[in-house]
Amino acid sequence: MLPRTQPPPPFPSFDADERLRWVERVARLMDSQFQLPGTRFRFGLDPLLGLLPVVGDLSTTVVSIALLLTMARHGASGAVVVRMALNILIDTVVGGIPIIGNVFDFAYKSNERNVALLRRHYAEGRHGGSGRGLILLLLVVLVAIVGLVGWGSVLLLRWGWHQLS
Repeated sequence: MLPRTQPPPPFPSFDADERLRWVERVARLMDSQFQLPGTRFRFGLDPLLGLLPVVGDLSTTVVSIALLLTMARHGASGAVVVRMALNILIDTVVGGIPIIGNVFDFAYKSNERNVALLRRHYAEGRHGGSGRGLILLLLVVLVAIVGLVGWGSVLLLRWGWHQLS
């Protein structure tokens, strides 16, 4: 009797896919690569770059979106993509608030949350979907929000400048 063979899964396992392992490494670098000596407190480049006004927050958002796009191309369903995008949105919006956002960036690790979401999704065996249309919509919304924040910042700076002159 010949043994039964199961058809191969549409995507390799999370750990077998080099691109998803790359996503995990970058997420770790951004969120928890470094440890404060003598403590269990970990942080990454995200909160450090967030100390640079505007440029730092935008660069970390771009990295998070690149990770999201990679995860979406490799099996994240639309629902998981939405949850991941919400994590990025929360990190971007709250992280952009001066001082409070800097503290928030040390605690809220959106990239690692997103990797954990995808790992659970893979573990449940539901990693066959593609959220490309949803990602495009969310990308447009994120760009619009970033644009509005930038525009509001310019208006606020102009108003402050006129108040001082």
